[in-house]
Amino acid sequence: MIQVGLGRNWIGRIRLALTLLGLPYAVCKSGIRPAVSCSSAQSFRAGQSFAASACHLYTTSARTMPSSVAPHTKSRCPQYPGSKIKRFSVPDDKVDWSRAWPQYSPVNHTDPAVTKRPLWADPDVGAFSPRFNALDGAVDRTSFEGSYSVEKGKPLNPRGRTGLTGRGLLGRWGPNHAADPIVTRWKVDAQGKKISHSVSKRPVLQFVSIKRKDCGEWAIPGGMVDPGELISLTLQREFSEEALNSLAATPAERAKILEHINQLFKSPGFQVYKGYVDDPRNTDNAWMETVAVNFHDDTGSSVSELPLQAGDDAGQVHWVDVDSSFPLYASHSHFLEVVAKERHAHW
Repeated sequence: MIQVGLGRNWIGRIRLALTLLGLPYAVCKSGIRPAVSCSSAQSFRAGQSFAASACHLYTTSARTMPSSVAPHTKSRCPQYPGSKIKRFSVPDDKVDWSRAWPQYSPVNHTDPAVTKRPLWADPDVGAFSPRFNALDGAVDRTSFEGSYSVEKGKPLNPRGRTGLTGRGLLGRWGPNHAADPIVTRWKVDAQGKKISHSVSKRPVLQFVSIKRKDCGEWAIPGGMVDPGELISLTLQREFSEEALNSLAATPAERAKILEHINQLFKSPGFQVYKGYVDDPRNTDNAWMETVAVNFHDDTGSSVSELPLQAGDDAGQVHWVDVDSSFPLYASHSHFLEVVAKERHAHW
């Protein structure tokens, strides 16, 4: 994904405006649906302008991410993605930093793509002095998990040990912020009537899913929040680039995409989750956090009318039935479960 900085201090404004909960497993008070407006912004890339329309987010009594007895598991996958590096094995009872473990000897690994210092990556610790647990210039180094520990100048993963130090494939020391737009519609028959599942008898949702090029797994389209970028803009930008291939579109095609995107993102968006992501790229010193938002094309008249076309980091893109049996990347299955429950759909 292309990294673009807008040079705007958004974190305080967004946190106040969105009134998002800071704890990953918190439950919203029943019946509360605070509607909020996202500020508009405009990004210019490759001669293309893309304006973020106003969006309205709400939270409900639906559970966010379900608690898990086992600590982050994908963050301890035996082999680090995109490499032949084997993590130091960390059993469940040794994940928490509070558990003394003198024998812990994690492998240090930062991918060459990161050490080459692209625009989206930090220098090595020691070569600069980052302000952890704070807004560091345009880079947000605060965590949705709360304050995290810093040891020997390096931040510690708030969920515990992963068996690997360094940054792996992640650019930032500490939290790496992303935004995941979950775009859904109802599955309908030739007459436009909702199709219900034969077992649950509930209507079936479909969501836009991409097949990631890096690991071959199906996922929600999404990407990193650029320094200073509004989350509302990230959500729209990533969806248009990964699922609609807007970067390769003609000016006329881009205008049509923008029209439908604006129509969808002006509808009420459901905040599905905000917090730490159990991602296989995580390390002891760098980890993924996200804000996942569901935008629903209830009538099938907005993005449903656009042809899906894979772009950016996507190998393939399809409308896929929302179902518990469909395996997804990282914590994305949990996100879809929350969406299905919120919309009283089949899961």
